[in-house]
Amino acid sequence: MKISRFLIILFFLLLNHTLKAEEATNDVIFTPKLQKAYFEIQKLRIESARDLINEERKINPDNGLIQYLDNYADLHYLLISEDKSAFKAWSKNEDLRLAALAKLPNSSPYKRFFQAEIRLHWAFAKMKFGNEASASWDVIKAYRIAEENQKRFPNFRPNLKTLGLLHVLIGSVPDNYTWVTKILGLKGDIKLGIQEIQLVEREEPFFKQETQLINLLLHAYTLQLSEEQKTLLKQLPKNQPDNLLLHFFATTILMKEGKSEEALYYLNHAPNSDDYIAFPFLDYLRGEIALQKGKYDIAFFFYNKFQKRYKGFNYIKDSNLKMFMSRWLANRDTAAAQYIKLAGSTGSTIIEGDKFAQRLSEEYEEGKLLPEQKILYKARYATDGGYLAEAWDFIDNYTEKSFHTPTDKAELNYRKGRILQKMDQIERAMPYYDRAIYLTQNTSFTFGPSAALQMGYIMRDKNQNTVAVNYFKKAMAFKKHEYKNSIDNKAKAALTELGQ
Repeated sequence: MKISRFLIILFFLLLNHTLKAEEATNDVIFTPKLQKAYFEIQKLRIESARDLINEERKINPDNGLIQYLDNYADLHYLLISEDKSAFKAWSKNEDLRLAALAKLPNSSPYKRFFQAEIRLHWAFAKMKFGNEASASWDVIKAYRIAEENQKRFPNFRPNLKTLGLLHVLIGSVPDNYTWVTKILGLKGDIKLGIQEIQLVEREEPFFKQETQLINLLLHAYTLQLSEEQKTLLKQLPKNQPDNLLLHFFATTILMKEGKSEEALYYLNHAPNSDDYIAFPFLDYLRGEIALQKGKYDIAFFFYNKFQKRYKGFNYIKDSNLKMFMSRWLANRDTAAAQYIKLAGSTGSTIIEGDKFAQRLSEEYEEGKLLPEQKILYKARYATDGGYLAEAWDFIDNYTEKSFHTPTDKAELNYRKGRILQKMDQIERAMPYYDRAIYLTQNTSFTFGPSAALQMGYIMRDKNQNTVAVNYFKKAMAFKKHEYKNSIDNKAKAALTELGQ
């Protein structure tokens, strides 16, 4: 314990030393309280952070760092709570804070850095609340401010945290929208953006943890995580057992990687007290893992608990669908029916999960949700969680003749291919993927592009880059399917890595 405390103290001493070199004026002062507030926000102890910020505000209200941290705290609260009333009330703070920062001298590199960051914060918040047009405008302004700041202060490394993220986001725009970015003068470059973020991570101690998380997120959701990054992801919350955000990151990314049993460890060890922001979404994640494991009553309990505590608007349709699944897959069809109807009549359709729930609810009403599909859903959820032996047992004895519709036949092939790929039985997986692609030609079924994306990864790993490029392009060629944006982004990122 003494060694641990010593390392923490040493870290902050080094942090203070590093920041003094950047303090060109008294307009931005990284006081100990404000530094602590920054890290309290990252732990999701928002009220503690606000108390520290307010104490500092009484001493020096013109310190530009206060505006930045006020906004940083608001962003975390809004993204987690989805509090519509707070979003509406606080939206005016964007212009107020930007105006306050405009009073900083032009000689301070923090002036435009904070302005660009605040623009980007609000872009994420607005996107979350479905205000895409205003969010896009904030991204454009953030880019231009960060680009100007880079020209004025080329050696000011924190600016690359903002600019690097923007380079990756703009570089991930689907091909059919790149003409817009070109007209607006927005230059995207995934590889450059990652390099810029990693430079800040290496050389700026204050922003190290934030850029680590950004880097991990970008690799998990756009590129692919390296083994070193997976190790870091699992070590960070162990190094900071009181950091709720790090436990959440480890849980969600490990779940995305198909490692739900590992994710459950971090979920169960996440700090839980009134010091932290209310986070009912953690109950949703517990429901997800239980559903993947086939523990349907436990899954239903946690989805229901999530809905009772949750005040937001995303995941309402999705969680109702999952409550339906928790009953339907347990062959309790009558009890399940009310929840699939709620999936169609409540909530929003901003996120992909809610859009899928809406579509499935409509298919249920049309009689298109068939009993034989239960086995596909059981296999799908088990595969998603990394419970591969169970997933294979579900569908091993099923063939295309077991299903009536082309999409179910395609899904069966995709599911078998995905399970075998995750089991490292690559040669056995490939024919199933190719069959799924063939069955979905000239359709909007998602299993074709999903299979093509995975075949691209397989061929890339085999160093058959020409074939890999063809598969990635094929994945992007499918039109108007459910996961087009995410699949296109991943395929485009892979093509960029291959020099395309």
